[in-house]
Amino acid sequence: MKKLRLVTAAFVALTAVAALPATASAQQTSAGLTRAQVRAELVQLEATGYNPHHVTVHYPADIQAAEAKVQATDRTAHDMASASSTDIRPSNTQTGS
Repeated sequence: MKKLRLVTAAFVALTAVAALPATASAQQTSAGLTRAQVRAELVQLEATGYNPHHVTVHYPADIQAAEAKVQATDRTAHDMASASSTDIRPSNTQTGS
């Protein structure tokens, strides 16, 4: 019985130690985000078809694909905004004398 408790305690301790780096990195990446920002990101992901409530065996791949779609959409919107703000009217300056 003591051996079982010892093994269980060792397993719990090892699991806790192994989870520390994952917890630390998760805190670093989400530092400074407000609840509204997280909600807005979730809405964007859901707009691409991602369902956070759907249990799947493809977890990292499906959210990464949704994030890639959001980034591509953001880049396209940014490029379009940059193109529309560029003045493409011909210049009125004359060359020569």
